[in-house]
Formats: sequence, structure tokens, C-alpha cells
Amino acid sequence: MAGLDIDLLDIDLLGALREHPRAGVLELSRLLGVARGTVQARLDRMERAGVITGYGPDVDVAAAGFPVQAFVSLEIAQGSLDEVAAELAALPAVLEAYATTGESDVLCRLAASSHQDLHATLLALSQSGTVARSTSVVVLSVVVPPRTQPLLAESPRGGPRRAPAYRTRP
Repeated sequence: MAGLDIDLLDIDLLGALREHPRAGVLELSRLLGVARGTVQARLDRMERAGVITGYGPDVDVAAAGFPVQAFVSLEIAQGSLDEVAAELAALPAVLEAYATTGESDVLCRLAASSHQDLHATLLALSQSGTVARSTSVVVLSVVVPPRTQPLLAESPRGGPRRAPAYRTRP
């Protein structure tokens, strides 16, 4: 599936949203120096294309009382991905999970209020009839927080400019 062609204005708009998440369309247009209608059209287009998936808030789970995090890789019974997905979705400690290639089949990120709480979640996973084996790695610190802006800024797509008057600031 080909992604949406995003240009420098789209990238700057996404950056402005990240830096000023409570800004409205008018404020974003002032920050970027483009018309309000242009900002609204860009936001609508990126929402329809699934580029923008939500407007937050971003939550620091450690600050919210869940300072223990771990990545858990699961080896599952063949053909049981849907069942495992349902089991993982039922566990509140599972923040996200991905089907993967390699030695494990699923990679999960968990958060817990304590090591005991994490242990209880790991035990619940091990009792699943579809999880053959799990391996966990406890997070000590965040080295690079979740981000998208550097990736987008590295190689904007070269589609036609939809706002030819837009120039990035020096």
C-alpha cells in the first residue's frame, strides 16, 4: 500500500501539532504562515489517509503510576494469532503488540506498577493455551522516545506542491 504523498508543509504541520498539541487551526495557520483553509484541508486529507490517527493526549505511563515496562516476545501455537490478540487485548498491562518475523511471533510492550505486578501479567501470559514460550526484557530507561518527525523530515515525498506559496522558515 503506497503512503500519502506528504510535502514539507505537511511535515511542518505535523511538527507544529506535536509542539503545540492544543493549538487550533487558526493558530497553526499563524505558526506556519499559511491560510487557515490550507491547514484545515491538509489536516482533513491526512486524517482521511490515516496519517493522523488521533490528537492525544500522549500519556507517560511511568508518571501515571506504571514505572515498570518490559518487552515480551511470544512464540505462539500455529494459526492462533487471532486468539492471542484477543487474550492480549484483555490484559490492561499490554500497551501494544505486533505480529513479527523471526524467532518469536508476537512482540508486546507491557507496563506495570511494580515488578510483582509485571510478574503477575507474565504468569497470566504463560497460562495461555496458545502461548508456547515467552521471553521478557525489562526496560531500564528510554533512550529514544517514540517519534516520527525525524523520519518524515528526512525524506519528504516529491509530490506536486499543493501550497506553492509555502516556504519553510530558515
